[in-house]
Amino acid sequence: MMNNRKLAILCAAALALGTPALAQTSGPTTDDMMTSSNAAPIAKKANPDGFTQQEIIDAAGNFFGKTSGSVGQAVERVFQDQGSPVGYIRGDEYAAAIGVGVRYGQGTLVMKDGQERKIFWQGPSIGLDTGGNASKVFTLVYNLENPDGIYRRYPGVEGAAFFIAGIAVTYQRAEGVTLAPMRTGIGFRAGVNAGYTAYSKRRRALPF
Repeated sequence: MMNNRKLAILCAAALALGTPALAQTSGPTTDDMMTSSNAAPIAKKANPDGFTQQEIIDAAGNFFGKTSGSVGQAVERVFQDQGSPVGYIRGDEYAAAIGVGVRYGQGTLVMKDGQERKIFWQGPSIGLDTGGNASKVFTLVYNLENPDGIYRRYPGVEGAAFFIAGIAVTYQRAEGVTLAPMRTGIGFRAGVNAGYTAYSKRRRALPF
């Protein structure tokens, strides 16, 4: 009986002493995984090379001609999802559709470091509506190291469209670069229905 009690005490002591070493060699715990997932967005939002939320609210508000309060709601949502952008595109877009349609746009890419690029975009749209519209587009740009790397095709991110404060927002992503076009209300149809958008240095007649 006494031997069993001593053995139990020794086993408990060995486990207590061995726990730190075991924790260091084992995989991440649930708490560790939660901390890591929460830390990544914070690091992204604190990007010193990106625009601040207030800078984007001011620029987008002036461009759309809307109050900073209404624009701020849409911008805040994008910042929560993506963090601080390294650039933005301001421009105009035109679209027409009869079930299947097209849209064309042009504008200027503005980077945080002051570089600018003229840019055009075009793409097909798919929907059940008929007609045409025009809209202003203010697109936030993420993870773009070289401004010339903007010129490519960007598929839309499925299920990522939302509408807030009179502004439609979608997400497009290609090879690590994420774009978040924000359109005024009259451009909402073309924005959410487009399958992809191709950005180019020159205007293209064909949207494909």
